[in-house]
Amino acid sequence: MAKSVNQKMKLLYILKILTEKTDESHCLPAQEIIALLASYGITAERKSIYDDIECLNHFGYDIVNVKSRKGGGYYLASREFELPELKLLVDAVQASRFITQKKSRELISKIEKLAGPYEGKQLQRQVFVAGRVKTENESIYYNVDRIHKAIQDNAPVMFLYLAWNVKKELVPRHEGKKYRISPWALTWQDENYYLIAYDDEVGRIKHFRVDKMSNITQLSNEIRKGVEAFKEFDIAQYTNRTFGMFGGEPETVSLQLPEHMIGIIFDRFGKEIDLRRLSNGNVGVRVKAAVSGQFYGWLTGLGKDVLLLGPEHVKDGYVAFIKNIMNQYEQ
Repeated sequence: MAKSVNQKMKLLYILKILTEKTDESHCLPAQEIIALLASYGITAERKSIYDDIECLNHFGYDIVNVKSRKGGGYYLASREFELPELKLLVDAVQASRFITQKKSRELISKIEKLAGPYEGKQLQRQVFVAGRVKTENESIYYNVDRIHKAIQDNAPVMFLYLAWNVKKELVPRHEGKKYRISPWALTWQDENYYLIAYDDEVGRIKHFRVDKMSNITQLSNEIRKGVEAFKEFDIAQYTNRTFGMFGGEPETVSLQLPEHMIGIIFDRFGKEIDLRRLSNGNVGVRVKAAVSGQFYGWLTGLGKDVLLLGPEHVKDGYVAFIKNIMNQYEQ
């Protein structure tokens, strides 16, 4: 780039220098700023630096002048994100199963640039979180983008749905037949991204793990279906009652449990549930749940102090579920 062109960009280079090399504990005197500008082929005098920084402050940048015989100078005081906020973002990226290790590193590297040069090192220490399983589907970024576009365009999509085989390969399910659905919403549950959609073929709402979707194609000349089904649809309620995001018949079930376990129920179903104290000192609750093996497994994990009171056919299903497991060990 020609020197004269660089000279015209002096304000931008000053901002770049302050962003990359200063924070509250690290100031740059005017003379050092002049030397750094020279490395970009830009000449400057001390008075012009004062004027340029005043101009940047007037525009809205918070540049502070520390007056001191030792270590005085300028630093960029305010940034878009505070360090605690950036740490939260880094942890969320690292913890997200649906983001691959490669993409996690790329995102965290970009987040580090939002901090100062010295605070960024603290974010690097946040990266090392042991033992978190990540997806291996690199295309999930683009899947999410394609799904959002289809929702925005009110269009259905077609895709292959994948599953793991014994060779540790992702292979198409459904005998390689493409699914055709109408996408309506994306949700994050159990550390995975899910698409909530209307299945045109069977005429009901379903969900799909986004990292298991492949070859997503938007059907641009068609209009998605399921408008009536989604008019009264509550995504939060759907995800709360769908255990492990496995489907099941929705039922209102009654449970009995000790009062000290109420928090577990609130964490799962929220506080807007029917709850009352029973004569035996326990608490009775009524919740809506998708009854499946996953629901029965969750219930079993709560232990003997939680009793399933009804409906009767759900209770019978739970007893059969436990007996089937016991039979496997008795055999």
